[in-house]
Amino acid sequence: MKIDGGCVCGYISYEAEGDPDQVGLCNCTDCQVFSGSAFRVGLPVKDSDFSLLSGEPKVFIKTAESGAKRVQAFCPECGTHIYSTVPGDGPKVLRIRTSTANQRDLLPPRSQGWMRSAQSWL
Repeated sequence: MKIDGGCVCGYISYEAEGDPDQVGLCNCTDCQVFSGSAFRVGLPVKDSDFSLLSGEPKVFIKTAESGAKRVQAFCPECGTHIYSTVPGDGPKVLRIRTSTANQRDLLPPRSQGWMRSAQSWL
């Protein structure tokens, strides 16, 4: 499925292609803090299937409790999170934040991860 989207202020825009059946919800505590909510929802896409149309995201490398490092890419102007991925060279999978996609209503989560961190009130 082809998607397009961007940040709140319009500085960053992108288009990508991914499988909507792979959309997942993450309940980890980092995603809770980053989102200001109980989870984040992401669509994994190959970096070769992602095109930045405008702007350049700022990146921050977050080390999780597990020790794994994740690149967090966000708009340097408004702070909207665009995607996360692994650091380093080589082919990557970007986990695009579905909230930034214009087609977000067509991208419901199909799976959940990090259930031990899930909020009990959900």
